[in-house]
Amino acid sequence: MYTRVQQAQQKYGGSLKAIDSWLQERRELIVSYCRLAGLPPFEKDRHTMPSQDKIKEFCQLLMDYLSAGHFEVYEQIVAQCAVNGTNSRKLADSLYPKIAVSTDLALEFNDKYAEHLSTRNSGSFDLELSALGQAMEERFALEDKLIDTLHAKHVSTTTTA
Repeated sequence: MYTRVQQAQQKYGGSLKAIDSWLQERRELIVSYCRLAGLPPFEKDRHTMPSQDKIKEFCQLLMDYLSAGHFEVYEQIVAQCAVNGTNSRKLADSLYPKIAVSTDLALEFNDKYAEHLSTRNSGSFDLELSALGQAMEERFALEDKLIDTLHAKHVSTTTTA
């Protein structure tokens, strides 16, 4: 996941401020996820339950990332689709329901764990965090397709204008 966001930042960096900010938020989210999950280079904490503060911090980054995507980047993609043709709009329309699946999963995770990790929920935390990680990885791949479309249309319209 982290390598993919670095590649996206290299490929799309500097083209649109919204994309740059969003990819930086994605990078921060991935680092926070790896820390929470005890993945390298944070594996030393793998066998301990993360603190509520770390969980809350991750959930806040997750909600910020989802909001930025929905209210900033997706809106720009839709606007560019209106200007640059229906093929881009069809792509966005086909990908959005798939992206929404991970949004629902992320919202459920946030609702369940952001404010209080009860002993009742702690047994399922690792499984749900893993499922969220997989869903987010799929989401990032879908979002990269949207970013690629926006980047291609933005670059072509700004260089021909």
